[in-house]
Amino acid sequence: MSIITWIVLGALAGWIASMIVGKNSEMGAFANVCIGIAGAFIGGFIFNMATGVGFTGFNVWSLVVATVGAVILLLIINAFQKTRHDKMDQPVNR
Repeated sequence: MSIITWIVLGALAGWIASMIVGKNSEMGAFANVCIGIAGAFIGGFIFNMATGVGFTGFNVWSLVVATVGAVILLLIINAFQKTRHDKMDQPVNR
């Protein structure tokens, strides 16, 4: 696949994932592309281990795989951000 295809598929997957997770208003186009491309790797690995078929090119299946991976990545990022914010809100004992 060409770099343009990765960018387009990553943008679509990242955008769909950000809407599913509820982060669409907080993310820009560059973040959607990065999350979508990383999600393609994560989803490809997970789907390849589970079904034997991972990321296959520019098609609907690959969009689903990349979107699932991007959702998983966003949920992990949200969990870490929530933990960090919770620790920052605690008073310091002196």
